[in-house]
Amino acid sequence: MARTPQRRSAPSRSRLGGLVRWVMRAIVAFVLLSLLMVGVYRFVPPPFTLTMAGDLLGGHSIHKNWMSLGTIDPDMPRAAIAAEDGNFCRHHGFDFTAIEKAMAGNEAGRRYRGGSTVSQQTAKNVFLWQGRSYVRKALEAWFTVLIEALWGKQRIMEVYLNVAETGIGTYGANAGAMRYFGHDASRLSPGEASRIAAILPLPKKRDAIDPHGFVRRYGDNIAARIPKMQRAGFYSCLR
Repeated sequence: MARTPQRRSAPSRSRLGGLVRWVMRAIVAFVLLSLLMVGVYRFVPPPFTLTMAGDLLGGHSIHKNWMSLGTIDPDMPRAAIAAEDGNFCRHHGFDFTAIEKAMAGNEAGRRYRGGSTVSQQTAKNVFLWQGRSYVRKALEAWFTVLIEALWGKQRIMEVYLNVAETGIGTYGANAGAMRYFGHDASRLSPGEASRIAAILPLPKKRDAIDPHGFVRRYGDNIAARIPKMQRAGFYSCLR
């Protein structure tokens, strides 16, 4: 004799419905909170980041000194683009060609610079934590879309140049300039700007005053790219 299938009890359906409602509310709250934060930081300098918190927990003091993009020497954003994201003015947050090259290089066992754009790095530095995980990359993509839509390129570059690590406990091009060269970022030479850009991928391991000369050589390479990229229109969004 066939058994009559048991229907799910009312309490079970109620618990499942409650869980679904809780998840939906959490998603809506996250979206609204992230929109609020991105909207506020469109006008207000981000006061603190999780990366800074990590430095404090590690026993390091924090050195940062916000400087507007209009005051920072123009060679600094140019050097950052030349070093970190050549297509910054041409993409909408993601450089899929660079991502494909990075993936192909990793699969072949070659060391290749990551495919993250300045926009992605800014989203990570301001709103998220360091490290690698699918969750963080998904959140990074979400915040990248938001800042591209709500901030625009000039604000993204301004925030990037003020929150990116430029040394242990040192954040931003201005604090980096004072640390390495004894003056602020409003009057950087092309070589100085390029050396700060050269340490951005590994700020805790590189120093703009590099006794081994690697940062100087890499910085010279970046400085040589700047006028070529300028003639080719790669800095058009910074005008």
